[in-house]
Amino acid sequence: MNAIEKTLYDLSHLFLVPVLLLILAALAYSFIALGGFAWEALKRRRGQYSSALLGWHARQGGTADDAELWILKKLELLRIVSRTAPMLGLVATMIPMGPALLALTRSDAQSVGENMVVAFSSVILALVSASLTFFIMTVRRRWLLEELRHFERLQEAG
Repeated sequence: MNAIEKTLYDLSHLFLVPVLLLILAALAYSFIALGGFAWEALKRRRGQYSSALLGWHARQGGTADDAELWILKKLELLRIVSRTAPMLGLVATMIPMGPALLALTRSDAQSVGENMVVAFSSVILALVSASLTFFIMTVRRRWLLEELRHFERLQEAG
C-alpha cells in the first residue's frame, strides 16, 4: 500500500471501537426505551395513563405549536437512534472487511472468520436497535398526536 492508502486504512481502524461502543449504547437505549414503552402501553390499556402532554401543558403552558415542539423533543432521541444505528452498523461492518480480505489473500481462515464475526454481529445489533426504536417512535408519535388533538379540542372548547 502507498502512504495515502495506509493512512486511510489506519484512520478507518481508529473508528472501530467508538462505533462498536455507539452500537452497544444504541442497543442499551433501545431496550430501555422498549421497557418504558411496554409500561406506557400497559398503563394505556388499563386506563391508568395520564397524558404526559397535558401534564407538560399544566406545568409550562403554551399553545398547540409549543406542544408540537415538545412532542418533537420527546421523540428526538428515538428518531436519531433509529436513523443512525443502521449507518453505524454499516461502518462497523466495513471496517473489519478490510482485514478480512487481506487475511483471505494470505489464506488465513481464522483471521477472516474473526473479522467477519465482528462485522456481522455489529450490523445485526445495530439493525435490532434501529428496528426497536423505529417501532417505538412510530407508535409513540401516534399516541402523542392523538393527545395533541385532544389538547387542541380542549383549547377550542374554552
